[in-house]
Amino acid sequence: MPTAASASRSAAPTPPLASRLGDVASSPVREILALTARPEVISFAGGLPAPELFDTDGIRAAYQAVLTDSPRSALQYSTTEGDPALREAVAARLTARGLATGADDLIVTTGSQQALSLLTTALLEPGSVVLVEDPCYLAALQGFGFAGARVVPVPTDEDGIVPEALDEIAARERPTLLYLVPTFQNPTGRTLPTARRAAVAEAAARHGFWIVEDDPYGELRFDGEPVPPVAAHPAAADRTVLLGSFSKVMAPGLRLGHLRAPAGLRRACVIAKQAADLHTSTVDQAAAARYLRDSDLDSHVAGVRAAYRDRRDALLAGLPAALPEGSRWNRPEGGMFVWATLPEGHDATALLSTAVGHLVAYVPGAPFFCGTPDPASLRLSFTTHSPDEIAEGLRRLAKTFV
Repeated sequence: MPTAASASRSAAPTPPLASRLGDVASSPVREILALTARPEVISFAGGLPAPELFDTDGIRAAYQAVLTDSPRSALQYSTTEGDPALREAVAARLTARGLATGADDLIVTTGSQQALSLLTTALLEPGSVVLVEDPCYLAALQGFGFAGARVVPVPTDEDGIVPEALDEIAARERPTLLYLVPTFQNPTGRTLPTARRAAVAEAAARHGFWIVEDDPYGELRFDGEPVPPVAAHPAAADRTVLLGSFSKVMAPGLRLGHLRAPAGLRRACVIAKQAADLHTSTVDQAAAARYLRDSDLDSHVAGVRAAYRDRRDALLAGLPAALPEGSRWNRPEGGMFVWATLPEGHDATALLSTAVGHLVAYVPGAPFFCGTPDPASLRLSFTTHSPDEIAEGLRRLAKTFV
């Protein structure tokens, strides 16, 4: 009779993980955030909304109203496309921003990150070519990696993606899609000008690729005039997907986003979502719809913008004394990030441990690059801390370069 020990010796090895996981690294930024989460560290690393600005009273009242007035439907299964009232409200907000949208043009998603995942399922085969801005939002690079896509960087300058480079690369690579964050981009804070948006739309029409336009920060404008989305350009109307989120204007913990897409692609994304989670949380959608009905989100966002403008200005005012002479940085008109470049010879990744030793943190820019990284670059988020805390953080940061 076999013993337990002999049975153990003859057991087959544990089955392996899927090979796609072996090819995609953990997000370096998430690893950095874990290292800098200590409360005594003033962190410019995380792209986190300021929690003290959440409208907790309004959100609490919305949940209470939903659970009082319609608990049975709010706690039941729902349709994959999303709560009709919430889709109507989102459509109205997009239309007011210059992009005519109906409720049926939208799918509610579990954060805009899920929307991106649905698109990779619907559009990408292993080996499909995806064009991205360089540098690019890290979680998008991860998602494309899981799909087995071949990611090709497109050069950028201070105004974002370079249309001439996009045209040349698209002609050569025959991409399936271009992913970009054209307004207050993560990580650089840059905004793509109107003329370049038109050029991007025309390139997509000419070369036959999809545009995935991610817009989590568009409502956080402090200065300047709004720029119409790429999706509003006639050349791109049949080939642009717009992603949006309530994370930056309401609360990220709700995990509510939305996807606006042409009908055929939208239907494919609905099927992909049915396989992923059936539908986004019914009660959270109902509460968000009730909040948009009963509260003034525009007024709330105006207050958030004012606070973030003060924080951006505090960061910009302190950077000359905090960074070494010869450093450069931009002045974003909104969003959450400032992109800085140290003088030649400085390595922001190597210097991070020194900064954390002084109880301050940032995100090195190198991980955001799909092409050749710039080791001297770094991203600074200004939204999480008060102006006084930002000033103290910059005093600590200055010690890193002594």
